[in-house]
Formats: sequence, C-alpha cells, structure tokens
Amino acid sequence: MAKEDWTILPHCAKESKELYIVLACDGASSVGQVGNEIAKKLTLSNTGARMCCLAAVAANSPTHVKIAKDAKKLVVINGCALKCASNILEQRGIKPDYVLTISELGIPKAPTLDFDDEDVEKIALKVLEDLKKL
Repeated sequence: MAKEDWTILPHCAKESKELYIVLACDGASSVGQVGNEIAKKLTLSNTGARMCCLAAVAANSPTHVKIAKDAKKLVVINGCALKCASNILEQRGIKPDYVLTISELGIPKAPTLDFDDEDVEKIALKVLEDLKKL
C-alpha cells in the first residue's frame, strides 16, 4: 500500500479526552497477538477507539502516561493471567475503565504468534458491546 493510501489515525496525545484509549498486550504468544489484533480492530472501527503504545506507558513516557490518564475511557486488554497491561497501569497509578483478559475467555495461551481470526472477531465484538455500556 502506498503512503498516500494510509489511514491516518486521530492524534492520541491531542485527542485523548475524546477517545477510548486502548492499551493492549502484544506479547509473544497467541493471546498476545489476539490482543494486538483486537486493539487494531477497535481503532479501525470508527467508534472513537484508538490504540496507544503500552510500551511507552511502561517506559514512563510523560506524554503516554498523560494520554492514559486523560482518556475519555481507558480500555485494557490483557493476553494472559500475567496481566502485564493491567500491572503496568497499576505501577503508574492509573485506573482503567474496562479490563479484559483473553485467556479468561477460554482461549488458551500458546507459544506461537499464530492466532484464530474467529477468536479476534468474537472478542472484538464483545468489547464493542461492552464499551457501549460504559
């Protein structure tokens, strides 16, 4: 795809107060990759959601910590029982509005970067429905 065809996302630092900011696991396992795919789907869904950089929050980037704190709603997607995304936010004193852990939804963690598209679709729809209730 040529650069002129790229989809330009809302600028999360400037628009976070109007956005559902999504911080998702992107770990090196099946459920980590599902988390990243869900965050991408939510961002492209035209529902006011925007994925943001969890690693930058973990690195204590002042800009990214502020984005998480200023979000209209903060959505956290953990891949597995380690709940790294939630723990990062807890370390920064940030309370999310919505938390989901993929492995608690019957999707087993596997040491692979492969995932089932049906799992992504199913969970993304659940998250979208849940966000309507916030």
